[in-house]
Amino acid sequence: MKLRLFYTLIFSLFISLSFAQEKKKISSDTLAAKKWKYKPNVMIGVDVLHLGLMAFTDQKLFQAFATSRIQPRLHLVADVGYEKNKYDKNGYDVSAKGLFVKAGTLYMLSPDPENKQNGFYAGGKVAASFYQQEMRSVPTRGYQGHDSYASFPTSSQSAYWLEGAIGGRVELFHSNFYIDAQVQPKYMIYTTKQENITPMVIPGFGTDANKFKLGFMWSIAYLF
Repeated sequence: MKLRLFYTLIFSLFISLSFAQEKKKISSDTLAAKKWKYKPNVMIGVDVLHLGLMAFTDQKLFQAFATSRIQPRLHLVADVGYEKNKYDKNGYDVSAKGLFVKAGTLYMLSPDPENKQNGFYAGGKVAASFYQQEMRSVPTRGYQGHDSYASFPTSSQSAYWLEGAIGGRVELFHSNFYIDAQVQPKYMIYTTKQENITPMVIPGFGTDANKFKLGFMWSIAYLF
């Protein structure tokens, strides 16, 4: 009788332990599923300000960006764009058109506790432009100080610069749409030259020969 009771107790304990292990496994699987649940974290935006200005200026600029949050305050960012522009001052008549790309990171300085996509940010990017340049008129040093001008055929050029990013982002009407405004201080690192002439138009960077520029974007973005 005692032996039978002992076996019954052991069997009951075994069943209880098996049930507990199975329950623990189910709980762990459920927790893992919750942990790996996808959360929207990719934002794509288009600069609508420069799209609107196309009708009023010589500059034809389209640019867009994509960001992804990789840490609570750190975002990866990539920009891509196309620009067609010209410089017609001080004896120059130069035009250029081409693509530009940028890549870097943004750090949220004051994120919204309820929405980590909202807030002010600062960051930096590396940038490059690959474009076609046409120099129809370039001032040169003429004989005995007289004005002289030269023209050159269309050529392929490239330029590379560093760019800061200071801005802010806010959600629109509790939706997946956002407004993103950004100021972009730029410094030219290197540019190719045709006939050793400094380019006066660089898509994505700006016009004239100054190495320092200040750009801006005002975008409508969507969070996927």
